[in-house]
This record gives sequence, structure tokens and C-alpha cells, in this order.
Amino acid sequence: MDLNTNANNQNVNNPNPNPMNAALGGNAGKGCFGLGKMGCIGIAVLAALAMWVYSGYNGLVTQEEEVKTAWSQVENQYQRRIDLIKNVAASAKKYAKHEQGTFQGVTNARARTNVGGQAEQADQQMQAVAATADSLANVKMDPNSAQSMQAYAAAQDKMLEQARLAINVVHEAYPELKADKLFENLQVQLEGTENRVATERKKFNETAQAYNTNIRKFPGNILAKFFGFNERPYFAAQAGADKAPDLDTMFDE
Repeated sequence: MDLNTNANNQNVNNPNPNPMNAALGGNAGKGCFGLGKMGCIGIAVLAALAMWVYSGYNGLVTQEEEVKTAWSQVENQYQRRIDLIKNVAASAKKYAKHEQGTFQGVTNARARTNVGGQAEQADQQMQAVAATADSLANVKMDPNSAQSMQAYAAAQDKMLEQARLAINVVHEAYPELKADKLFENLQVQLEGTENRVATERKKFNETAQAYNTNIRKFPGNILAKFFGFNERPYFAAQAGADKAPDLDTMFDE
């Protein structure tokens, strides 16, 4: 009787005889590492938050890379335009040398009628165009600066206009050049390049818009601010950009 009475007294005085249960503050067997129901909820919330951060961050990285890819395509088309205009200048010079060597009588006749001066002017014009193209080829736009983007686009458009005027002068000095197959091919390529530039700039703006919208909307703006994702500027139309360049006039006499 005394033994039973002592055992009962020990159970009353020590409701958690399990030493593991005592070590965990009486929460052993309650799940979620012994933290109980509230602990389970806390762990679930933290896990959901971690997954949201993981997914949201990776999504922003993906969109940012898509913007960079779209930007590289814009640069590629601008570079293609530069290369084509440089080819125009080189072809004009090559044709001029060919004419001077093959049609010396024509050249002498031009000199007597002051057309030789036009030929010299044409050569100077095309050299200036080639120099402008070379300088632009080494310039890099800053895609994070709207001012840089617009300044470069304006320089590109100015170069195209300069080339158009220069080629008009070349045709006045060398009217036979219009029938040259290389020039005919360059005309087609230049026309295609203008369309490509416009298309890639439009794609870039659309990609940048999706990215900018995501980092401004809640709750994406929280992640964007925390991880340093910034808005990207758009290409804005230049004055008179609503009128397509008349590239046919580049090859008019």
C-alpha cells in the first residue's frame, strides 16, 4: 500500500515523467519539432514566404535578362545599319576609281564642265559618311539612361540623312552608278534594316514594359526594391519619326 501511495503521489507531483517531454517543455509528441500547433503554423508561413521570395526573385531575373536580350537585338540592327552605310561609302569610292581608270575621257569632259568638282565633293561627302559610321560603331548606348538612348538614336538618324545627301551628290557626279547591281542590293538591304530597327525597338519597349509593370505592382515592388531591380527606360520616337525615310531618293540622280 505504501508503494502504491508513493507512486500515485509521484504521478500527481510530476505529470510529465517522460524526460524528453520535460526537456521540450511538455510539447513532445505534438508535431512540428515539438512546437505545437502555433509552431506548425509559423513554419508553414516561413516556408511559404521563402518560396514566394525564391519564385519572385527568379522571375525578376528572368524578365531582366529578357530586357537585356531585346536590347542586344536593337544594338545588332543599329550595327547592321552602320555596316551597310559604310559599304555604300566604300562602294561609291570603288566605283569612282573604276570610272576614273576606265572612262578617262568622261572624267576629262567632266573636269572641263566643272563636274569634276562635283566628283571631288562626292568623294569628300562619302569620306565624311564613312568617318561618322566608324565613330558610331565604337559608341555604346547606356540602356539604363533614356538620355543616352535618345542621343544615340538621333545620331543614327543624322548619319542616315547624311548618307542620303551624300549619295545624291555621288549620283550627280557618277550617274551610271545607279545601275550598279551592288548599289541596287544595298538599297534593298537598307530598306529592310529600317524595318528591322523599328521592329526590334518595338519589341524592346514591350519587354521593358512587362518588366517595369512587374516591379511596380504589389507585391513585386517589395522584392524589386529589396534586391535592387530598377525600371528600364523606353525608346521614344524622335521628332519626325512618324515619317519613314525615303530611301529611294538615296539612289535618285
